[in-house]
Amino acid sequence: MTIRYSAPGRINLIGEHTDYNAGFALPIALPQRTFVDFDPGPSGELEVSSVLGDAPVRICLDTVPGDVTGWAAYVAGVVWALRRAGIATPGGTMTITSEVAIGSGLSSSAALECAVLGALLTGAGVDLDRVEQARLAQQAESEYVGAPTGLLDQLASLFGAPGQAMLIDFRDLTVAPVRFDPEAVGAALLLIDSRARHAHAGGEYAARRASCERAAAELGVASLREVSAVAKLDAVEDPVAARRAHHVLTENQRVLDCVAAMASSDFAAAGELWTASHASMRDDFEITTPHLDLIAAAAVRAGALGARMTGGGFGGCVIALVPAERAGVVSAVVSRAVRDAGYPEPVITRTHAGRGAGPLTAV
Repeated sequence: MTIRYSAPGRINLIGEHTDYNAGFALPIALPQRTFVDFDPGPSGELEVSSVLGDAPVRICLDTVPGDVTGWAAYVAGVVWALRRAGIATPGGTMTITSEVAIGSGLSSSAALECAVLGALLTGAGVDLDRVEQARLAQQAESEYVGAPTGLLDQLASLFGAPGQAMLIDFRDLTVAPVRFDPEAVGAALLLIDSRARHAHAGGEYAARRASCERAAAELGVASLREVSAVAKLDAVEDPVAARRAHHVLTENQRVLDCVAAMASSDFAAAGELWTASHASMRDDFEITTPHLDLIAAAAVRAGALGARMTGGGFGGCVIALVPAERAGVVSAVVSRAVRDAGYPEPVITRTHAGRGAGPLTAV
């Protein structure tokens, strides 16, 4: 019998590069999903087909890092992480399709990992809690693929729910629902895909993480979450590491302030926090690009309540909170500004919080 499973991409509303610093983040799951059809079989390998590849890829069930590269490495990484955890999954054939744009900052990789993980666990007859599933999916990406991500993407894909954001505390690994339904109060969430693609496996993401770790080490703490005040960063000798840490500390506070604003449906205040977050990512963390800066600034000038890059950086998407009646105007102004600057036409959609990972019958 075919096992059908799916998992969504995600938008991070606020809280960028805080996950591996034991901080806070506030993502939502997207309506767009990655789908897996899995037919278990007795063979000692998994044959995987995808629209991403020209031919099926065969993955041995005893695969180790380095055996498989490209898009199929994410699948192989999940097989490897499960086996290392003592979970023997069956072989068979697997077909993957996806609605989540690759390299757009919407975590197509986590959607793939979590969908494959769910299908393989179902095939193995094993039930794991969602936090443990997130850990395994993260291990697949970080240790097999080689992209040192935090847990944000996997937790968002697994815990998502309609009309809800998720306040994730990465020190305690807790996920608390936060109502997020801007449409109910006359606002809208715009997703603006710049069409400038990025790759987390590159060195820039790893360099930012290393800077944060250096700052924490200089301050004698296990993570930047333990730093009680921004003023303490004066003790960090490396000015680059100090700026990176400044982003993390102020971003954590913006996440908490955004949760408070959303609790009272104050999307104007939430929007201001988004704009401040983008400035911090631009100036302190240096992960935006002139292209993304242009989009965010144009959206705010056109009447958005706030706008910010979402995702790991260096390309991808911008999100904007806008009064619902100005969604069309903001979209038109942003598109014109981008065209005038010589960048590709952005893809702008109105979106909302969607369901988390689960059997296809549940979506």
